[in-house]
Parts: sequence; C-alpha cells; structure tokens
Amino acid sequence: MNYWWVNQNQTYTAEVQGGFLWSPKTNKNGARNQFYDNMALVKPGDVVFSFSDTRIRAIGRAAGPAETASKPNFGSAGSNWQNEGWYVPVEFTELKTQPRPKDFILELIPHLAEKYAPLQRTGDGLQSVYLASVSERFAEVLIAKIGAEATEILEDDAPLEEKVEVDEEAAVQGRTDIGVTTKRQLVLSRRGQGIFKANVRLNEKRCRVTGVSDPELLIASHIKPWSHSSDIEKLDGCNGLLLSPHADRLFDRGLMSFADNGDVLFSSHLGNEVRGAWDLDHLTNVGAFKPEQCEYLKYHRSKIFRS
Repeated sequence: MNYWWVNQNQTYTAEVQGGFLWSPKTNKNGARNQFYDNMALVKPGDVVFSFSDTRIRAIGRAAGPAETASKPNFGSAGSNWQNEGWYVPVEFTELKTQPRPKDFILELIPHLAEKYAPLQRTGDGLQSVYLASVSERFAEVLIAKIGAEATEILEDDAPLEEKVEVDEEAAVQGRTDIGVTTKRQLVLSRRGQGIFKANVRLNEKRCRVTGVSDPELLIASHIKPWSHSSDIEKLDGCNGLLLSPHADRLFDRGLMSFADNGDVLFSSHLGNEVRGAWDLDHLTNVGAFKPEQCEYLKYHRSKIFRS
C-alpha cells in the first residue's frame, strides 16, 4: 500500500463527490510535472489524503489504476488545463474530524520529503502540488490526528478495481475522426464507466429508486441511450442516472420513466408480480430533475418509455 496527498482546493467538491482524481499530463507549456506523473503510479488499494482549505477533509482508497481520459465537468475550475489527462478512480469518505496540518507541523517535519513534499515547513500548503507521495511515517501522524475515523476507513477492504469491459464496438473503434482516448472513453461510457460515470456522480448521489448510495453497487445509466447519443451526449453527466441494477433494467427497457418533477411513470407492460416483488408500488416521486436532465428525460419518455 502506498500513501498519497492530493491538493484539491479547486476541485474538492467535484473529485470527492465524483469519486476520482484527474490531472493534466504535463504543464501548460508541455513540461513534465512530477505531481502529474505520480498519477500513473497509483495502484488499487492505495490511500489518498485529501487536503483542501488548510485541512485534511477526506480519505480515499484508489479503486483502479490511472488511465488516459478527457477532463471531467469541473465547471470554471481548471479552465486553463489541457483537455486530456490522467484519471484515477478513488472512493472518498469525508471526515468529521478534519485536522489542520499546520497545527502539528513539528510532528510532520521529520517525515517531509526533501523533494516534492506536499507542504512547506511552516505547515502551509503548496499551490504547485497536486498529487504527492508521502511516507508511511507521515501517514501515521495524519491517521493519529484523525483518530478512530481513519482507522475504521483503512480497516475496510480496499474498493474493488473498476471493471473495465472493453467491448469492441466496431462502429467506434473503426472511426478515424477521433483519437484513441476518445474512442476508449466512448466505449467505457457504454458500460457506465470511466469519465461518464464520474460526470454522472457530479449530479446524482444515489439511486433515486432505492436510495442506495454505494457507487460500487450502482450503474451509471444513460437516459438517452448510448446508441442514440452524440459523442458529447455519450459523456454528458446530465444524460445519466445512478440506478440499482433492477431499476436500471426497467429504465433501460422502457418499463419505467420519470416526469420532470420526479413523478414515477410505470409502463402498462410491467407486471404486478414484478412491481410487488421489487416493492415498487409505494414509489410515487423521486425528486425533481435539473433542466439539463429534463431535456434527456423528454427523449426517454417519447422514444423509449412503453406507456
């Protein structure tokens, strides 16, 4: 197991909620950057300490290795970054106890690396740092300051590595108008993985049908089907919902849909036996959707839903 420190002042909300790390591969001028190179060294099960607004605010466990991916929907953050970079799936847990390293910097100084350290010797952060390697001794100090929360998180089994099923979609793989990276992300999006799932998680926190929030148990399901979507729509987080497997199957087959205000629509083709077995009869409203999502839901209701 390796330990990492990530500075997330600009991207904390997006990356922690979305369950990932993302960085460019090089500086703006094309120069190599060790803090970006470190992304390629992360392995499944590695521990990531999230530093934002002067505090350790979350702990993550890497769920897979780095892969090349386009920039997620960060909004205004990272507007000057290159569009292609490193993506690492990381499942974060936000902390109730959020220690400030500056308050115990004297305990950390003996374990600060001479080169590529994540902090100044004053305890202040370094704006130039994104992902920095830290020693086990350094990590032990942080864990001690966080307390039982950290111990509980780290005693859990490491998240399973994201299952990457590269479905050889001839129509995508044979295209000459897009690069290898885009091809890969479009294929992964068909399986509800990669940047598409990260983008969906910026809008959806749980399955609206079951309330389950564990992303490992949920599918990032396209509202407007993958096969009907443009390249942009295939990766658009607003064109997706996080659904439990059985809800995904109903939605995908047009046996269930949603009104813009969240009212649940059941197809007349959905048998009472299924509704009863899956405890769907009580389900009437799942909460209103964003305007951007409503545009996709309109398509689903008119083209996919079997009224």
